[in-house]
Amino acid sequence: SPCLLAGEGAPQTGTMTECFDCDNCKESLYGRKYIQMDNGPYCIPCYDAHFANTCDECKELIGHDCRELYYEDRHYHEHCFRCFRCDRSLADEPFTCQGEELLCNDCYCSEFSSKCIACEKTVMPGSRKLEYNGQTWHEHCFICSSCQQPIGSRSFIPDNKDYYCVPCYESKFAPRCTRCKKTLTKGGVTYRDEPWHKECFVCTGCSTPLAGQQFTSQDDSPYCIKCFGNLYAKKCSACTKPITGFGGGKYVSFEDRHWHHNCFNCARCNTSLVGKGFIPDNDEILCRDCSSDL
Repeated sequence: SPCLLAGEGAPQTGTMTECFDCDNCKESLYGRKYIQMDNGPYCIPCYDAHFANTCDECKELIGHDCRELYYEDRHYHEHCFRCFRCDRSLADEPFTCQGEELLCNDCYCSEFSSKCIACEKTVMPGSRKLEYNGQTWHEHCFICSSCQQPIGSRSFIPDNKDYYCVPCYESKFAPRCTRCKKTLTKGGVTYRDEPWHKECFVCTGCSTPLAGQQFTSQDDSPYCIKCFGNLYAKKCSACTKPITGFGGGKYVSFEDRHWHHNCFNCARCNTSLVGKGFIPDNDEILCRDCSSDL
C-alpha cells in the first residue's frame, strides 16, 4: 500500500517571554504560542492562514494542531482520510487508490478483485495467481485433477472441467504404442486400428521403418515389399523374382507355375503370350507357330 507521511518537516511552536512580533500581523508574541518559520516567527492564526494545507476531502484548512496525512500531493485531516465505501479510517490501514477514490483492502477486493474458482475466496491484490479461460485461481489452488499437486508454471492440459499436468494426462488418456507400450505424445501411425510410434512401426523381417512406405501384411504382421516377396510371394517361372502384385503388376498362372505379364513369352521367339493360346513343352511354353515347327 502507498506510504503515508504525517507531520514530516512540520514547523516548531514555542512561547515568547521577550518582546517579539509576528512576522505577518506584527502583533506581539509575548506570552503567546508561535511557529518559527525560515523567514521569522508567526502567530498561530497567521500561520494557519498562510501556510496550512487544505484538506482534499472536507476542503477546510488543516490547522497546526491537527495530524496531517498526505498522499500523491493531496492532504487530509486524519479523520478525513477514510475509505470512500465503508468510511473506515485509513490512517493506519493498507489501502488502494482506484481512480480518485481511496479504498480499504476489503472494499477493493470485494468490488475489483476476482474470486478463486477452486476455494471461492478472494484473490488478494499482489498475491500469486493463475488465470485461464476467463477464470482465476490462487496459485496453490490450481492443482492437477489426478495427482492433486499444484501445477504452477508447468504446462497443463484441460479436459472438460478438469486440468491435468502433462505426465498425468499422458498416463491417463494418451494412446500407447502397440509395440513398446509407451504413450504417444505426438504424431504416430495407425495399423489395424492400433497406434504405433513411427520408429516402432517396422518391417517384421528386416526392421526397416515402414511409415510412409508401401508395405503389406502376413498373419497380421507388417512386412516391407522386399521381405514379403522373398518370404511369401509366388516366384516367376521365367525370371524367378517374386510376384508381389504391387504397382499394378499382373501375372499369369498355369497349373503350379506363375509368370509376370512381361515374362509370359514364347521360349523360342519371345513373343508375348498374354491373352493368346500357348503350348506347354516340358518346362517351356511355346506359341502355336513355334510348337508346330517341332
